[in-house]
Amino acid sequence: MWALLVLIGAASVSAHLQELSFDGQKVFRVLPQNDEQVEILNFLASIMEVDFWQPDSVTLVRPKMQVDFRVEADKSFEVEDLLKESGMEYQVLIDNLQAAMDAQFDSKARTASHSYEKYNNWDTIAAWTADIAARNPDLVSRSVIGETYEGRPMYLLKMGKSGPNKKAIFMDCGFHAREWISPAFCQWFVKEAVETYGKDSVMTKLLDKLDFYVLPVVNIDGYVYTWTNDRMWRKTRSKNAGSICIGTDPNRNMDAGWCTLGASKSPCAPTYCGSAPESEKETKALADFIREHLSTIKGYLTIHSYSQLLLFPYSYTYDLPANYEELNSIAKAASKELASLHNTKYTYGPGANTIYPAAGGSDDWVYDQGIKYAFTFELRDTGRHGFLLPESQIKPTCEETLLAVKYIANYVLEHLY
Repeated sequence: MWALLVLIGAASVSAHLQELSFDGQKVFRVLPQNDEQVEILNFLASIMEVDFWQPDSVTLVRPKMQVDFRVEADKSFEVEDLLKESGMEYQVLIDNLQAAMDAQFDSKARTASHSYEKYNNWDTIAAWTADIAARNPDLVSRSVIGETYEGRPMYLLKMGKSGPNKKAIFMDCGFHAREWISPAFCQWFVKEAVETYGKDSVMTKLLDKLDFYVLPVVNIDGYVYTWTNDRMWRKTRSKNAGSICIGTDPNRNMDAGWCTLGASKSPCAPTYCGSAPESEKETKALADFIREHLSTIKGYLTIHSYSQLLLFPYSYTYDLPANYEELNSIAKAASKELASLHNTKYTYGPGANTIYPAAGGSDDWVYDQGIKYAFTFELRDTGRHGFLLPESQIKPTCEETLLAVKYIANYVLEHLY
């Protein structure tokens, strides 16, 4: 078997220089039973390009953990042979990645303009931020909190009726470029707020008594790159000194246990922590804004995908947060709200214990800044489509997530501190 591995490795160096095509690429799900099978996955990752979807790094793989990963088309049969030979339990989640990519765009709303039921590129989202603010001046205003590495403005929407001494909830989407359902939710939330204000009693109360800061896409450069070059891109697009590898994982770049557990010091790794905390212009802009508004921001929600989880601190340590019981009961109730619509089951709990340790995340950082209600959503699905959730699922995903978000926001409003 090891001879087979060495052969696979030798052939993989030249393949990467060719044009990006996802035709024939496969996504496998494996369930390593013991340390030896984990070791086989580690070796596989060391000799060829393996894109880990869940967890997001081979270093986090443990026995009995469900692992989803993508491999190049010309390696897929050899990888399958290897999995069979090692006796590892596996299935092919996605047989042809290109076909799955094409199938994402199944929305009936095939318009060139902005639509809430399809994936919108960055230019469309940017224009939408201006438009929604212009149309709803009494509820929405737009500002720029910074610019990205490639010079794009980072637009922030502030939502709520104007009033004195209002507390706020901050929500961001699009930390990881390929998680397209995430920005779709931020847009949906804004739409629901403006459309149901004055009609839905909960939303009306929330906007009357709280402000919402919504950052529709954090990692804009990366998001643009997923539309133009590589749909599977995850990180930012900054250059790394002394390396040909591009980008930092923005959700490992915050000053919360920075670069310890579950983050990599290698610029080529998908979970690269960056050269220093807040080395990325995007995370620095986000952190600066939150620091400037610490006295008013009382809740923080960050939206990711995939795996149907509702997480709260901590991820950089296995220690539980001071208000663990409270956060856990909020997450439990919010998950129940979410499931009430389409029966979508979410798992909830502290990040490190619930999925895996990951240092440098935004939820841990804001929590350590004193924002005691901090949650991370991992939206649909659990791997059938992974990062390629079809557009036909945008509406149900956003509808159910909205129920959980409204629950959390209302809880924060009733427990201001």
